[in-house]
Amino acid sequence: MTAPIDLHLMRHGEPALAGRLLGSTDCAVLPDGVRACRSAATGLAIRQVVASDLRRSSDCARAIATDHQVPLRLDGRWRELDFGHWDGRSPEEVDAAALREFWDDPDGAPPPGGERWSTLLARVARALEEVEDGSLIVTHAGAMRAALVATCGFDRRQSWAFDLPYACVLSLRLWRGEPPAAQILALRP
Repeated sequence: MTAPIDLHLMRHGEPALAGRLLGSTDCAVLPDGVRACRSAATGLAIRQVVASDLRRSSDCARAIATDHQVPLRLDGRWRELDFGHWDGRSPEEVDAAALREFWDDPDGAPPPGGERWSTLLARVARALEEVEDGSLIVTHAGAMRAALVATCGFDRRQSWAFDLPYACVLSLRLWRGEPPAAQILALRP
């Protein structure tokens, strides 16, 4: 096993369309959401910031990178699960039975035109292979859960036991290898 690296995963700030199924929908983040992320990053040892290319993440990441005077890199592999035809809709606008099937089995019953859980998990696992020590990754709750599954050995249902509110920070110590392994250092809401 290789020497470990420390990294931080941060959920983006509150978006303008909170309460909707925001997968690939590229909506703005609220100013208070950016402030919350900047505050949550205070005191973190950050060498670089990596972010999903969606504005609700990249706008927060840009502000943090400026505050810490570190480089920023956008990486689409850190995007949220694509909800396909449901994207941007509120859960009440989606067929309740189909939504329930999706939450019960996101790989076997993905949203129409959307992404399977296993696809999200695979792209996040690939992105983790390239993460550098001291990185702050500003991303989405689904991608954070996928990172927990890929590194800590949790199953998908166990990853839902973690409350990941907007602007929370999940700090990990990651050992790369086959399979990778991680230790949760902290979860700060």
